[in-house]
Amino acid sequence: MNTRKSFTRKQKTVGLLVLVAALAAIGLWSGNRSDAQFEVTPVARGSIEATVTAIGTLQPMSSVEVGAQVSGQVLKLHVQPGAVVKKGQLLAEIDASVLQATVDAGRAQQNELQAQLAEQRAQHRLSSQQHDRQQQMHKDEATRLEDVQTAEANLAAAVARIAQTQARIVQTQSSLKADEARLGYTRIYAPMGGTVIGIDAKEGQTLNATYQTPTLMRIADLSAMTVWTTVSEADIRRVKAGQAAYFTTLAGDRRRWTGEVRQVLPAPPVAAATQSNPNQTPVSKVVQYTVLFDVDNKDAELLPQMTAQVSFITASARDVLVAPLSALQPVEQKPQVYTARILGSDDKPQTREVRAGVSDRLAVQVVDGLKEGEKLITGEVVAQSKTRRFQW
Repeated sequence: MNTRKSFTRKQKTVGLLVLVAALAAIGLWSGNRSDAQFEVTPVARGSIEATVTAIGTLQPMSSVEVGAQVSGQVLKLHVQPGAVVKKGQLLAEIDASVLQATVDAGRAQQNELQAQLAEQRAQHRLSSQQHDRQQQMHKDEATRLEDVQTAEANLAAAVARIAQTQARIVQTQSSLKADEARLGYTRIYAPMGGTVIGIDAKEGQTLNATYQTPTLMRIADLSAMTVWTTVSEADIRRVKAGQAAYFTTLAGDRRRWTGEVRQVLPAPPVAAATQSNPNQTPVSKVVQYTVLFDVDNKDAELLPQMTAQVSFITASARDVLVAPLSALQPVEQKPQVYTARILGSDDKPQTREVRAGVSDRLAVQVVDGLKEGEKLITGEVVAQSKTRRFQW
């Protein structure tokens, strides 16, 4: 009898637990009901730019590598890196002892030939006088024909010797000019004004200019810079000469330099290498084109080899209606046409067709379909009500 009562209590307890779990589930379900709410942003006026971004490197617009045209030891460097030089300023001196000796020998040979020429001209005058005397005697039949012919031959030989010496003098003068020019190359002058941005030689170093011109230093005009930018083939058709461009550097000061596209090079940098060797495999499969634009650098804030984060402005609009791109859905087969949802005056969503203009990665210009101040739906949120409590 006690066993039957205990079993009945257990059944009641289990049943009560099942009922509590069911009611709790119902309560949680009813307590988690949600109502949809919308995130909106008003359609407002603003400015928008369509840009092509790229990475570039700063180079001086005008620069030159100063080389040595003669071999020899560097005796003196008159400038240091960072020095500002003028055109024609003495930069370096190379040992000129050997070339000076060559010039001296050429001048001595020139003097010797001039003396020979003077002697030969004297012989020519004598031969001419003897020839005239023999001719007169031949008319008077007072000389032999053999003597007349000898006088003619001597005169012709004198003329030939003078011509030969004159040719040797011209040849020697040419060689002397070349030697004097090489002697002048031992003093190296600045071919342009600018800043010495690098020196590649040292005092006491021996230069060999037999097969190639060794570089002594590099001079650049830093008052104007050129940005050498590489643009991918996916964007290069949007970049044209004359477009506005701007860039920032990695300095972190957020300063913006502006310029204008000067030139879009018609072939990628690897074209020259592959053209010379068609069987050569390109290093990279990504085709990049070079775009150049110039920028003023009067304050000398920009330096060679700086990295530039470049933006080419392909289109822009000022004081226009702007909508976030994330709130629009493109319409298939209708370029520049989107669908958008707005929150009407009755707080119910409405669908609109929007015609867009200039766009960037985040927003678009609204040409038609939306009005200023309308609430554009950008997303939905779920507001959960409080969980109900059960009382027994």
